[in-house]
Amino acid sequence: MTQLFDPAEITNAIRTNLEGFAPELTESQVGRVTEVGDGIARISGLPNCPVNALLEFESGVRGLALNLDEDSIGAVVLGEADEVAEGDTVRASGEILSVPVGDGMLGRVVNALGDPIDGKGPLTNVTQRRMEIQAPGITGRQPVGEPLQTGIKSIDSLIPIGRGQRELIIGDRKTGKTTVAIDTILNQAGLGVNCIYVAIGQKASTVAQTVARLEAAGAMEYTVVVVAPASDQAPFKYLAPYAGCAMGQHWMDNSGHALAIYDDLSKQAEAYRQMALLLRRPPGREAYPGDVFYLHSRLLERAAKLSDERGAGSLTALPVIETKAGDVSAYIPTNVISITDGQIFLQEDLFRSGVRPAIDVGISVSRVGSAAQIKAMKTAVGTLKSDLQQFRELESFAAFGSDLDAVSKAQLERGYRLTELLKQGVGEPMPVQEQVVVLYAGTRGHLDGVPVESVQRFAEELLEYFRARHSDLLDDIKSSGKIADESVLESGIKRFTEEFDPGADGDHEPDAEAQAAAASKLVDSDITLPEEDMARGDAPTPASKRQG
Repeated sequence: MTQLFDPAEITNAIRTNLEGFAPELTESQVGRVTEVGDGIARISGLPNCPVNALLEFESGVRGLALNLDEDSIGAVVLGEADEVAEGDTVRASGEILSVPVGDGMLGRVVNALGDPIDGKGPLTNVTQRRMEIQAPGITGRQPVGEPLQTGIKSIDSLIPIGRGQRELIIGDRKTGKTTVAIDTILNQAGLGVNCIYVAIGQKASTVAQTVARLEAAGAMEYTVVVVAPASDQAPFKYLAPYAGCAMGQHWMDNSGHALAIYDDLSKQAEAYRQMALLLRRPPGREAYPGDVFYLHSRLLERAAKLSDERGAGSLTALPVIETKAGDVSAYIPTNVISITDGQIFLQEDLFRSGVRPAIDVGISVSRVGSAAQIKAMKTAVGTLKSDLQQFRELESFAAFGSDLDAVSKAQLERGYRLTELLKQGVGEPMPVQEQVVVLYAGTRGHLDGVPVESVQRFAEELLEYFRARHSDLLDDIKSSGKIADESVLESGIKRFTEEFDPGADGDHEPDAEAQAAAASKLVDSDITLPEEDMARGDAPTPASKRQG
């Protein structure tokens, strides 16, 4: 009988394969899904699981532990809940929820977990950082004293924002909140500020349009966009602001400067309410859970200007809150107002009357104040804010048809011109040195003889005049932050005013209806991104399609 196998060969093969093998013992906690539904899984076991720990379900789907009850864990499913069933095993990954951070994030569009969804390949030059970490303490901070220029005249002059500040942008739907935020990003070109734009609960097509706008202006070179679109599940909308904050905090801790825009936190709060109710947390006012204040405070408190000992980096936060019918006394607006350093109120009436940006300078405030302004701006502004406040009151009084004295009429006329001067087009941020020139002209009465319809043209031609004949003055303001010689500025404006031809400018400024139609057309553009791709990055959309 022929022998089929040689025992010696088998022995040698086994010995060869076992060379270098080192047995090891690994320990892992395993739980089991007892209940699942509406994106929430209830898990038994895993006694040592911490809050915000990442869990791995049997199907490969990830989850996030949020409720730590005595007998079970309440976790949200980060993915397709249909792939999780009762009886499935659950393992604790041993990781706390983290996101990629670093310079490799610049120019990229990512989802709430930091996964790229822009079709530009995997991320490089990044490290992992916990999504939620403790905010800097009191001793690790210093007062805000360095301006963060927005390029918007009405903000930089009257409601200044400093690096490390938290300034709320609040207003009804379609009043230009996002426009103010995006223009601020555009103005950071060359200023050494990395920007994070967090889009929460928006249409994917609207986000794609915003990305295309940033790319066209070259702003994506210093910007990362974090997206949790309307089609995403509630956990992603809840996590997106914390992901953006972690990215900004990385640059702050490394002596850099960052600007984080959360657009908007109203939708994050609604997502958190949905999760909390499904997790059976007790509801409070407006059905929000009692810790919804903590939700936003632990996010916004991470914005800071660090002390010199910690590198003097900064993270500036511009949260956006949407109001309904101008009701700022609702639960979420009052919560966020109480934990910010000022508010920029955008009013629908101003927007519809053609005042763009529609900022109500009377009730808008920056609690940092002039500490976030350069000296030249302080000089140029003068009593602008009080003049505009008095103008609004006088305008309301004059609407009743009462006869006004000469002083009141002059004040009213100047108010009309100052209001016109502060108007600004979309995507047209203005350098601070040019703002100083036009505002100085307005507050010193050089516009009093200019027809209201010619104010915008006056400002444009004034800047062209100074760029051509007084470029050294503009450069000096930019470098030193001061007006070295006011007489030179004053005489230059006077000479231009004498040469200026008021003319007829009836067609210079489009009416409110035309602007509203243009804005509507902008929102309804054909630039789209599939919302399921924006949510999870399963099939990234090519850049060419994203740009239309």
